[in-house]
Amino acid sequence: MRVIAGTAKGRRLKVPPGDRTRPTSDRVKEALFSSLQPELPGASVLDLFAGSGSLGIEALSRGASHATFVERHDRTSRVLEENVAACGLGDRATVVTAEVQAALGSPAGAPFDVALLDPPYGTSDEELAAVLASLAPHLADGAVVTVERDRRAGGPAWPARIGPERERRYGDTVIHVGRVAQDGSVE
Repeated sequence: MRVIAGTAKGRRLKVPPGDRTRPTSDRVKEALFSSLQPELPGASVLDLFAGSGSLGIEALSRGASHATFVERHDRTSRVLEENVAACGLGDRATVVTAEVQAALGSPAGAPFDVALLDPPYGTSDEELAAVLASLAPHLADGAVVTVERDRRAGGPAWPARIGPERERRYGDTVIHVGRVAQDGSVE
C-alpha cells in the first residue's frame, strides 16, 4: 500500500498485522481521490475507521490542511501514527484512539470539509446510520462524505443534513458519496 499522489507520493504505508483492517486498494483510492481532488486544498478532513490512515494521509498529501484520524484499536493506531510521521505529515494530523461514536462527541478539527468513512464490512446498516447521524452536525456547509462498503451491503441511510450525490462500484467495493448543501440543507 502506498500514497498515490501529492507531497508524499510513492511512500509505502505499513499495514497493521492481523485481519482487523481491510486496506482500500490503490485502484479504488486513486479513483476516489481523483473525484475528491477539487475538495482537498485547505480542507479539514475526518478519517473515521482509519486503520492504517491511508485515506487521510492521501488527503493530506494532496493538500488538505489538517486530518483527524479515528481508530479504536491501540496497535492499529500506533501503526497509523508511524505512517503519518513517515510521510512527514505529523504537524497536520491528529490521531484519536477511540470508538467512532465516542470520538464524534466533540471531534478535534470540526467542522469538517471532507469525511472519509471506511467501516468494517460487517458494520450493520443501523450502526452506519447512527455514525452518519452523529457526524452530520460536525460537517461544514458543502462538505463531502464518502462511505466505502461491500457491494452486497446496502447504501448508507443518509441523515437529513447529507444528501446522496453519487456512487461508484469497483469490483466488490462501492463508494457512496453524499454532500451537505452550501446553506447547510440537503442538495
